Amino acid sequence: MKRVCLLGSTGSVGRSSLAVMARHPDRFAVVGISAHDNAVGLARQAARLDSPAVVLSGPDRGSGVDERWGRGRDALVELARSEEADLVINAVVGAAGLEPTLAALEAGRTVALANKESLVAGGELVLAAARRGGGAIIPIDSEHSAIWQCLDGRCTDGLASVTLTASGGAFRGRDPKTVADATVDQALDHPTWRMGAKITVDSATLANKALEVIEAHFLYELPYDSLRAVLHPQSIVHSFVEFVDGSVLAQLGFPNMEQPILYALGFPVRVPDRTLRNFDPVAASPLVFEEIDDARHPLYRLGRTAGEAGGSAPTAFNAANEIAVNAFLRGELRFGEIAEVVCAAWDEVGTHSTDSVEDVAAADGEARRAAKKRIKRLRRAGGS
Repeated sequence: MKRVCLLGSTGSVGRSSLAVMARHPDRFAVVGISAHDNAVGLARQAARLDSPAVVLSGPDRGSGVDERWGRGRDALVELARSEEADLVINAVVGAAGLEPTLAALEAGRTVALANKESLVAGGELVLAAARRGGGAIIPIDSEHSAIWQCLDGRCTDGLASVTLTASGGAFRGRDPKTVADATVDQALDHPTWRMGAKITVDSATLANKALEVIEAHFLYELPYDSLRAVLHPQSIVHSFVEFVDGSVLAQLGFPNMEQPILYALGFPVRVPDRTLRNFDPVAASPLVFEEIDDARHPLYRLGRTAGEAGGSAPTAFNAANEIAVNAFLRGELRFGEIAEVVCAAWDEVGTHSTDSVEDVAAADGEARRAAKKRIKRLRRAGGS
């Protein structure tokens, strides 16, 4: 029986993780759950589970809060390092996931990582924490799970390059001018995946693919010139892995986040689960791959450039993007202005070293303030 602590249990990955574990009660036991501010959803989950530790890490919005729960960021970090857990799933959204990742790895836990911002904002810190504490990372993102499966969890000796695939999101193939004023509903209408709002918008801008490239740099110890992304609208091939002898492996499957979650939960054992759709190559055909046009997707190029710059640059890119996307989701920013806000914020922050959590937090905060300032300017200019 594997004991699992689930951080971010009320989000899309969290809910899928609970659904997968519920189908295998003889293999997995949930010993802890957390949410940011969805107290009602958290209470419902806690009532269905067998007395897990519960943490509400964000602001108290009233109804649903149980006084027995842990509260705040410190409680979330303590939950991440809990001795009760064999595996910690980090499905927290955004840069707030970094500290729990560090805590779990320093405590020697295995972290099933869906929070890509942990590696983007603090990649060097995360790897150092794993070395100090003996913890390990198993990626949950479908693309990184695909790479992990092709490597079969082994070291990266012999690995030459990685190609990530991107669906292209809701506006693939559309002229950027025609989507500059796209509505939130249009941006969230993803053709192949059903995900949370923030990552779905990131899929439409391809910011998420830039974040995944930065993740891959740290996870697989590859230089950026060995990391590539291509458009693949069918979302069937999740990644390609090329080895030094020219051999290429790929992992395929119909779009379903439950498969990479199940793989991470069971690793190193594959858990039988016949509820997942069987693969049919005829039904999956044809498979199409296209180059990414940087002019259509400026955030992809900007994110890669931030990764290559290192230091505070990936942190600033990620933080500014979070602010811009959330502003778009609230109706405060046009879709076509997201990239402008991120670029302006990064330019204002600049690039400097991030040798500690405090350095990362400072860069994160500076980028958020710069992004908010840019959004205010755009709103004033637009008369809104």
